[in-house]
Amino acid sequence: MSRLAVVFGGSQGIGRAVARRLAIRGHKVVVVSRNMEAAQDSAASLYGEGHVALSCDVSKEQEVKSAFETIQKSCGSVGYLVNAAGLNRDALLLRTPPDDIAMTLQTNLLGSILTCRAALRSMLSQGGAIVNIGSVVGVKGNAGQCAYSASKAGLEGFTRSLAKEVAGRNVRVNLVAPGLIRTRMTAGLDEMEWTRRIPMGRFGEPEEVARAAMFLLESPYVTGQVLLVDGGLRLGM
Repeated sequence: MSRLAVVFGGSQGIGRAVARRLAIRGHKVVVVSRNMEAAQDSAASLYGEGHVALSCDVSKEQEVKSAFETIQKSCGSVGYLVNAAGLNRDALLLRTPPDDIAMTLQTNLLGSILTCRAALRSMLSQGGAIVNIGSVVGVKGNAGQCAYSASKAGLEGFTRSLAKEVAGRNVRVNLVAPGLIRTRMTAGLDEMEWTRRIPMGRFGEPEEVARAAMFLLESPYVTGQVLLVDGGLRLGM
């Protein structure tokens, strides 16, 4: 059955790969990004017709509210929500400006809380599924990523708690925790050095994370779960 799927952070990286897979599966996709031009480019590249692009900064409550009002009026009720918008400002804690800490938490954690809250207004009456994109760092922690780790660990706790709240209304909430995936966020890393720490011996691809997200979106008896897609990186951390 075709559903309306909203992908925050759908203009690049993992979010774009998820949007592409949703479209191939026959769903209508709303691609949301802070950059409208990037969102339009992503939506236009998707398989099929009728996909929509929107601009929204997930850290701003009013923008999230307005985005969902637009989606409801122009597209209908949301069936799938994927939260892939995120940023990282890596540095040792004592060297991290408070503004960077706040922005990381507001985007990676508060942003997903706000989008989930808005999406539930339609999901509670018809059911639905939510996938939040976390990180292996949120599960294991990592030096130099205190704020980022906190935001992703918080997202895991939020995901499990919300799953308990809405399971009785046929809304499922899960989290995918990627490891080192070949995206803009990891472009500055020494891939050869980091590959030695990954049991599978390579970085992952956005499409591999998208496949995991689709599994969780489409699995009717799975909720409150954290699925690591990390090539075994967690085993060596």
